[in-house]
Amino acid sequence: MSENKRSFKRVVLKLSGEALREVGSQDNISPEIVGRIALEIKEAHAAGVEIAIVVGGGNFWRGASASARGMDRATADYVGMMATVMNALAVQSALEVEGVPCVVQSAIEMKNVAEPFIRRKASRHLSDGRVVIFAAGTGSPFFSTDTTSALRASEMGACAILKATMVDGVYNADPKKVPDAVRYEQISFRRCLSDQLAVMDSTAFSLCMDNNIPIIVFDLNEHGNITKAITGEPIGTIVTNED
Repeated sequence: MSENKRSFKRVVLKLSGEALREVGSQDNISPEIVGRIALEIKEAHAAGVEIAIVVGGGNFWRGASASARGMDRATADYVGMMATVMNALAVQSALEVEGVPCVVQSAIEMKNVAEPFIRRKASRHLSDGRVVIFAAGTGSPFFSTDTTSALRASEMGACAILKATMVDGVYNADPKKVPDAVRYEQISFRRCLSDQLAVMDSTAFSLCMDNNIPIIVFDLNEHGNITKAITGEPIGTIVTNED
């Protein structure tokens, strides 16, 4: 075990909707991918970390894209919230197959498939060892699931947000376009803002700064990385208030 291992009691894991789909697949949700993610979460859960999950809906729908093509933005965002509920139920099912106690809480009431979001109840679920999946975003249009992650992390008193992405951290330039781009092991919120590094949207970023919640950006595609991130192994890039 690394001497630099971080100690997390409670975390929020942010998964994009696209993370649930095999690259190149026609699936919206690939059961094999969701199963692999569930296995890694199971390992971290067994280590005693309290885990909340926020999942996006981009594998089904993107409200901003639909709005740009003429759809009312608020309506488009509500459709996107429904997409996140589908993804949350898929993740819940995969976790339950692995024997991990799990509950979905939705910011939009749909009592046949999910509990309504109640902050104190969600926190109690986490304390009792259940994984909690937050669905339907914030329940309001014009807010991303990145912002949902920051909001729920603040409400739950989480130690960190773990943002699973398609790259292995934060770089000073797009590594897909700039071969010699430099990856940071640690960087401050202030530096990210001044250098215009896209870590999260501005609302989410401000919430994390104000509430001193570090963001750990890591590569989802490498097997074992979710477990490493949740259990505090040094991985990816950590964004903090420290310069």
